[in-house]
Amino acid sequence: MNPLASAARIARFTAVMYKPHYLLYGVLWVLALEGTASLVTQPESTWRPTGATLVRIVVVAFVLLYLRMVDEQKDLEYDRVHNPGRPLVTGAVSAVELRVAMGLIALGAVAGSLALSVGSAVMIAVAMAYGLILWGLEWLFARVRTNIMVNLFVTYPVQLLVTGYVVVSAIDTGEVRAQWQAAAVAGVFAGAFLQFEFARKTSRERRPEELLYSNALGAKGSTAASLLCAVAAVLCDIALIRPWQYSSLLAWLPVPLLLIPAFGALKFLRGDRADYPPLPAVVFILALYLTLIGQALTLP
Repeated sequence: MNPLASAARIARFTAVMYKPHYLLYGVLWVLALEGTASLVTQPESTWRPTGATLVRIVVVAFVLLYLRMVDEQKDLEYDRVHNPGRPLVTGAVSAVELRVAMGLIALGAVAGSLALSVGSAVMIAVAMAYGLILWGLEWLFARVRTNIMVNLFVTYPVQLLVTGYVVVSAIDTGEVRAQWQAAAVAGVFAGAFLQFEFARKTSRERRPEELLYSNALGAKGSTAASLLCAVAAVLCDIALIRPWQYSSLLAWLPVPLLLIPAFGALKFLRGDRADYPPLPAVVFILALYLTLIGQALTLP
């Protein structure tokens, strides 16, 4: 195996499967999460990103790529039918090359996190290990592979573990205080992510051969689940931030942001397109994270 050729193939894989908006999501996720946790645990001081914040951003960005590589391999049989253009299916990259890249990413992520704290290194190692456990669970149990709701229940904790990494690391490096509110912030980000997750796998057409939430919940049920997750994210933010304490309208901005997923739901239910429009769900999550960053920077 030629190392330079393999590196080029991994670079092409990254360009195809790790689009710029994934990186943008990772950056905003870390900033919004750390900033919000700081705001709700030590509101008397002003949060500002630090060098440790930058390390966490880099680690999370690479770990998201690592998890993308895991998905590429564990979804291979499904992709051969439904996504025949994926790099692993076409042979543009090999499983061995992906695994070598995953090993290098894992070493870098743990080493970078260890520079911050032992807790940081442990948390990111657990998150990456859980990604491999998911691969094993889907291989061992057909129900995990084929039942979309079971799959969600089993796979979503990897997002919680990455959230936990950011919070634990920020506590260790002093940006966040160790209080229950720091853990509760996870509710905001769980709701925001899950509203997008339900939206992107919703269709008015029943397609049993595809993993769609609408297959299990129906189009209206899946749409309602997406909207409820968005509402839950905003309510959690309100409960933690307590916007009535501030004179700035920015404290209340997450509430009108709910109009974005509501518009997406209305467009889907009243329109004639088969699949749920993904753009409103994407705009909501990005707008919410930008708002949370703004709150953390300006509200104290």
